[in-house]
Amino acid sequence: MPTFPNKTAWITGASSGIGRALSLIMARNGWRVAASARSEDDLDALSREAEDLKGEILAVPCDITDRDSIAAAMQKTRGVFHSIDVAVLNAGTHKPVRAKSFSADDFRLLTDINLMGTVNCIEALLPTMMRDGRGKISVVASVAGYRGLPTSAAYGMTKAGLINMCEALKPELDEAGVDIQVICPGFVKTPLTDKNEFDMPFLMELEDGAQAMYKGICSDTFHVTFPWQMALLTKTLGILPSPIALAVTKNFMPDD
Repeated sequence: MPTFPNKTAWITGASSGIGRALSLIMARNGWRVAASARSEDDLDALSREAEDLKGEILAVPCDITDRDSIAAAMQKTRGVFHSIDVAVLNAGTHKPVRAKSFSADDFRLLTDINLMGTVNCIEALLPTMMRDGRGKISVVASVAGYRGLPTSAAYGMTKAGLINMCEALKPELDEAGVDIQVICPGFVKTPLTDKNEFDMPFLMELEDGAQAMYKGICSDTFHVTFPWQMALLTKTLGILPSPIALAVTKNFMPDD
């Protein structure tokens, strides 16, 4: 099992949804949390809520698409906490893609945030973690990265890229003493999924999803997926012959 000597964490995408819920769970469990997002007001509200729970959440505004902003967030976090035991790279967004309105701009937006935003954070974290020979990076991808799903052409592409990146980095980081894992949630009820116009199988309540994520972060599991039903479905689709898988995913098309 991983050890976290200082119980310090940096969480991106912490102003809403599962990132916010995870921040509060970790604060309640004695972690000192640096919470990052673009909205300073939302982060300040989160910090005040943690104080009411006798927890500590440091508001660290950050735009993960801006490397200078990430550097400033690292400086502030390490200046207060001195180290980061766990970085949970959770920030991301979704925009449905339809063939009839296909736009490269949608792909560029999601690539800049979901994929390159996470890459920017890893770039800022690795030098110190590799020098110290310790630390954990939890990259939040999605079960949508296992197989192409209708309307998720851009989102799934970015999440598949994150899964592949973590798999590629793991052997070298293991040798350096740095732990990396990839977390692939299914559907969790958040402001982002509330915008979906299709049925979401095995939809989890926000608190349950955040608890599952926290349990995964505290484990030595490389590939964390939840809920198990959605993980089983999407992983099975990922290994099925394409004609069969595509016949199944066709049923996920939203109503026009």
